Amino acid sequence: MFSNANSRSKMWLLLTMASLISVLGTTHGLFGKLHPGSPEVTMNISQMITYWGYPNEEYEVVTEDGYILEVNRIPYGKKNSGNTDAGYDVWLGNSRGNTWARRNLYYSPDSVEFWAFSFDEMAKYDLPATIDFIVKKTGQKQLHYVGHSQGTTIGFIAFSTNPSLAKRIKTFYALAPVATVKYTKSLINKLRFVPQSLFKFIFGDKIFYPHNFFDQFLATEVCSREMLNLLCSNALFIICGFDSKNFNTSRLDVYLSHNPAGTSVQNMFHWTQAVKSGKFQAYDWGSPVQNRMHYDQSQPPYYNVTAMNVPIAVWNGGKDLLADPQDVGLLLPKLPNLIYHKEIPFYNHLDFIWAMDAPQEVYNDIVSMISEDKK
Repeated sequence: MFSNANSRSKMWLLLTMASLISVLGTTHGLFGKLHPGSPEVTMNISQMITYWGYPNEEYEVVTEDGYILEVNRIPYGKKNSGNTDAGYDVWLGNSRGNTWARRNLYYSPDSVEFWAFSFDEMAKYDLPATIDFIVKKTGQKQLHYVGHSQGTTIGFIAFSTNPSLAKRIKTFYALAPVATVKYTKSLINKLRFVPQSLFKFIFGDKIFYPHNFFDQFLATEVCSREMLNLLCSNALFIICGFDSKNFNTSRLDVYLSHNPAGTSVQNMFHWTQAVKSGKFQAYDWGSPVQNRMHYDQSQPPYYNVTAMNVPIAVWNGGKDLLADPQDVGLLLPKLPNLIYHKEIPFYNHLDFIWAMDAPQEVYNDIVSMISEDKK
């Protein structure tokens, strides 16, 4: 989620690097040979799934307020894969505003109205619509939910405020969980000092950071050069912590070509509110009058994770700058049905999805827990 918050710093750092290449020239190989680009750089989700030999199905989920979310399904494992593939029915969801969820029945993505949302709406509309769609499609009564970062945030909100939805979740697997961000050491901490009017003046009132041609250029022309890999990966990790030994730099072009995927300015401002208040609560619309219009009360309501009875397993990183261990420490005692917790001392925020040893540290445990649950 928060790969968005480092966009400005990353952009200026890498723009400088790109300018150096332009000034000094690329024909003399000053920065090293250009690695062969991965074909995944220009692929969509469906293409990447099939590229790795998995079956793929693609669907569109329409939320109650008209957002159209692309959803991908891997219905079973690779054929003839022996015992190396768990073979579960896996669904990959999206939240409004990212690359794969930028359409609405009523509003154009060019309009301010389209971008008037934060993680509140993702939890209230996107996650329930997606889960309802999956349940109807598969006939399953309950699902296992795996979330990372903001994926855990919307899970905490949805499953604590929507009891009927919570009953459809067998177990919640939370990676780098984010509820409060009181102790976060990431760059978003600095944005809390920016007033809303100035925040909107700087960033506008629509998309916070779209994936665009400049990112494609960085991925294919800048960061794929041997001597620049380390610089690029440092820029990528500036918000989440750096773990160079655990990062597969050969895939950096793929990661940069698809991240950040974009979100709304309102969503980012909501996170700055959370840093400033140290609380886990809904978006503050700026005045008691406006808050009453949205919540029937002068202040935005707090989200109470103690009301979430879904069984939950938690993995967090000791070097996570965003989901700081102190915030996770505040969260864990509030979870009434915590069935498992593991802190990985050397993990940062992105290690949970990109680290080379993530299967050994996290994924194998999740698969084992799901398998045990079936018995």
